[in-house]
Amino acid sequence: MPIRIGLVPTTAEGRWRFALKPKSWPKLLVPFLLGQGIGIDATGSVSTVGLALAFAFTVLDIVFVVTLNDWGDREVDAIKRRMFPHTSPKTIPDGVLPAPSLLRAGLLAGVLAIALAAVAQAFFARPYAVPFVLAALGLFVAYTLPPLRLNYRGGGEIVEAIGVGVVLPWLTAYLQSGRLWMPSLDVLPGFALLSLAGAIASGLSDERSDRAGGKRTFVTTLGNPSARWLMIACVVLGGATWLATAWLGHGTPRVVLLGAGSLALMRLASLVALSREALTDAFTAQHALKTELHRAIWEPGLVIAALLAFGPLLGL
Repeated sequence: MPIRIGLVPTTAEGRWRFALKPKSWPKLLVPFLLGQGIGIDATGSVSTVGLALAFAFTVLDIVFVVTLNDWGDREVDAIKRRMFPHTSPKTIPDGVLPAPSLLRAGLLAGVLAIALAAVAQAFFARPYAVPFVLAALGLFVAYTLPPLRLNYRGGGEIVEAIGVGVVLPWLTAYLQSGRLWMPSLDVLPGFALLSLAGAIASGLSDERSDRAGGKRTFVTTLGNPSARWLMIACVVLGGATWLATAWLGHGTPRVVLLGAGSLALMRLASLVALSREALTDAFTAQHALKTELHRAIWEPGLVIAALLAFGPLLGL
């Protein structure tokens, strides 16, 4: 059955905007800002060069991830469109853009990201920029592209949590500060656990099509109910990790960690309530659950970023 008229843009600009999925960008922009906060906290000042380098890499990383993920998932996306013809269109199966165009855009973004790292390493005293960027890009390659293709073989959610929750904020903190190790990196274990919750939740709406396409995700392996409870457990563990780190008190100011942990755990009751309705193929309920989960992840991340960046002004 054809998709509804008007869902697919008709202009080239509109098609690329659709393919780049700007509504998904906070998933990487929040770690970018978190990394900036960590880097600024480490040096006590803002490097405009570091900010520009980190932002440019994040934008290139977004293009790299979004386009190549659609290219790598084109077959299972086609399965979902056949199974659920009235759901949102997919970039390649619905002819928004051809697969080769997405592949070229993704590869170009990756090459430019490596070139940017080379510039940072050669001219801006960031000696580990190239290996750091290669590690960040390599995680995504392992996630979605052959030969590893962990998003199909199993473990993709863990790779995503490491990439989004640890590597990206650490990399952008390094580009901001020029330092490889910073005291406030102790916020990352809690953020990684919350990122794992987000990665698990992203598979809920694709459960049946992923299973039909041979993808091994937490949802297809454990089933919808167990995956939802595991997602909530990750939120609890993430918030609790921030509270425990505050109790240890060796890096990030305690008030920052206590605030972030409390913000994440405050969403717990609503997440549990929304989770009860997010059954298999209940796409509207799943969307509501993921929206609330994003608040539980992104709001604490932004609060940490702001408090670390402006901590001296606030007396922290």
